[in-house]
Amino acid sequence: MRLRDIKSPQDIKQLELYELEELAQEIRDCIINRVSLNGGHLASSLGVIELTLAMHYVFRSPHDKIVWDVGHQCYPHKLLTGRYDTFHTLRQYGGISGFPRRVESPHDPFGVGHSSTSISAALGIVEGRELTAKHFKVIAVIGDGAMTGGLAFEGLNHAGHLKKDLIVILNDNEMSISRNVGALSSYLTKIMAGDLYKKLKKETKNIIETIPKVGGHFSKLAQKTEDTFKYLILPGMLFEELGFSYAGPVDGHDIAKLIDTFECIKGAATPTLVHVVTTKGKGYEFSEKNPATFHGVGPFELDTGELRSCPQRPSFSSVFGQHLTDAADKDPRIVAITAAMKEGTGLREFAARFPERFFDVGIAEPHAVTFAAGMATQGLRPVVAIYSTFLQRAYDQVIHDVCLQNLPVVFAIDRAGIVGEDGPTHHGVYDISFLRHIPNLTVMSPKNSVEMKEMLKLAITHDGPSVIRYSRDCMNEEIEQSKTSVEMGKAEIIEDGGDVAILAVGGTALAALQAAHRLREDGISAMVVNMRFIKPLDTALLSEIARTVRKIVTVEENVLAGGFGSSVLEYLNAADIVDVEVKIVALPDRFVEHGNQQLLRHLYNLDDDGIYHAALSLLKRRELLKN
Repeated sequence: MRLRDIKSPQDIKQLELYELEELAQEIRDCIINRVSLNGGHLASSLGVIELTLAMHYVFRSPHDKIVWDVGHQCYPHKLLTGRYDTFHTLRQYGGISGFPRRVESPHDPFGVGHSSTSISAALGIVEGRELTAKHFKVIAVIGDGAMTGGLAFEGLNHAGHLKKDLIVILNDNEMSISRNVGALSSYLTKIMAGDLYKKLKKETKNIIETIPKVGGHFSKLAQKTEDTFKYLILPGMLFEELGFSYAGPVDGHDIAKLIDTFECIKGAATPTLVHVVTTKGKGYEFSEKNPATFHGVGPFELDTGELRSCPQRPSFSSVFGQHLTDAADKDPRIVAITAAMKEGTGLREFAARFPERFFDVGIAEPHAVTFAAGMATQGLRPVVAIYSTFLQRAYDQVIHDVCLQNLPVVFAIDRAGIVGEDGPTHHGVYDISFLRHIPNLTVMSPKNSVEMKEMLKLAITHDGPSVIRYSRDCMNEEIEQSKTSVEMGKAEIIEDGGDVAILAVGGTALAALQAAHRLREDGISAMVVNMRFIKPLDTALLSEIARTVRKIVTVEENVLAGGFGSSVLEYLNAADIVDVEVKIVALPDRFVEHGNQQLLRHLYNLDDDGIYHAALSLLKRRELLKN
């Protein structure tokens, strides 16, 4: 059976082992070819092809519920659940998502995109099943990286306490597995997960305990002996202590062993964890050698693995990393912290130069923030490099542990704004709204590399918490270099004008400038202000603009509610400045789809065309009011 003929997992259940292995290769080729054109999460998906086939062969999706963690590895699952015909639209606007989505397929019982959620979600589904008297299996698939997240252990702890029927598959792609260990493990898994073993264990315990006087002693001794044996030969005692039966490790690329293991444990009535060892990027030479690069990759050449559109200009991330490394060379107080995003946040060079001052805490954003707060109390200057969408997970720590104590922690917020094809779970469009209202916190956003360097210097020397937010884009060096240096709370006028003022935040300054040039061609004089600071606002400049220009357009890649535009309106109201009109260009109250960045900016009026028309509508409204 060919991949294109598979419309549901039911279609693979009658296949022979050799046919499943051939299908695995076809899936691998399909994913490599499509991601080479569209970009996406390649290495993770290649590593779980055999695992996904075995799960769908043994379990009955969508009746049984398979909950993926993060979802980077879901491409084989999509191909086996009726989405082959639309797989060419992967991560394209209007096409299928790069992550599991409930609205996309009944085979996606829980939408994901952030790490460490699968066990908690799956346990919730289990309890829903119990309370509604339904009967199905629930399987959570979680990677070893996601197990560093505290939420994963909260879920494990609760699941072990409830002792309900839940299967957790730990996809471990960092370890290698030897043949001898694998063979022994396969044998032990069959024995220890089987009904016969459990029955014998229980009956033996009962018999020993009935022996007068010495029964209790021998029972405890037998238990200690069994535990010692398992400690010596099995790496799963942590999970057993949490209340899980443990099976594995199993070779995650051996379909036959995976099927046998799942058949053994699928009848379990209590929590069971299956430890599966895989190779990230399996089957494609370049992704196996460099799984970090091919974790989330743009379009690339199949034969060489080279990126097709490698940008010539530096990105905000790379410039941040370079400037932070240079600053750390002069200031020994500077330390860098990231949550499993060393490459993505531009900290590779810093880590190489200052390994003792670089801390990758794993996927544990709340810990990263409080860890930084503790360092700051000892006179250090911690810089936490983190994606906007992931900082959401540490909101309480930002308020309670950093800002309440007014500690000098710098948050370098990468991927702020629209990020593109990863979609709603990854767009960083809420950080202005959830940060600017926190007392003691300074929030700034650079328009180019020069401002990035100056803002970083200012933030490191500032005696309080601060945020620098920037997009994933390449630098907009088309804008002339700043005429004024970066000063706390001061904006910069980059083009003067008297008919309308466009107040731009960070990377939106270039689109605002382009819109102003179009307005000038229509005979409209537009001022363009690079705000630099979202908090504190340059209220002196705002008051002057409100008094002289009286028509203001604000531009931000953030949701409308509680964003930068809202802060402008709040100030004007508090200052009792009423004779001024404001038009806010921001994202509406709905989740932004996945798609090309430029396309999405156009759809949401955040490009020069959208800003141009926003200014025109404001001016026309003014004229109508006059008439």
